[in-house]
Amino acid sequence: MDRRIFFRDFRLKVSIGIHDFEREGPQAVVVNIDLELAPAAKAHNDRIANVLNYDVVHESVVALAQSRHFNLQETLVEAILDLCLAQPGVVEARVSTEKPDVYGDCRVGYEAVRRR
Repeated sequence: MDRRIFFRDFRLKVSIGIHDFEREGPQAVVVNIDLELAPAAKAHNDRIANVLNYDVVHESVVALAQSRHFNLQETLVEAILDLCLAQPGVVEARVSTEKPDVYGDCRVGYEAVRRR
């Protein structure tokens, strides 16, 4: 049985970008995360201790986004991949970021997938 945890349209304010105007303050960034989990070693028995606690992932991404300036979306995505793959039971992570306010006619983003 395949198991996944996902975060859709996770909206964050991030200090990101290479242009001077982007360094004036945080920008809106939309993050999507899809985590493939290893087969369950035991039944979850409706207990949080037996599953991946997605609160930990959520809080870690928020802390990361607020921790520093990122020049590139690629760098932010790689850092999110690192923290996701450090979680127990995660065997693959797909992370995308989008900057919705860069252009008036589209969103621009980056996506990467990494397996453990």
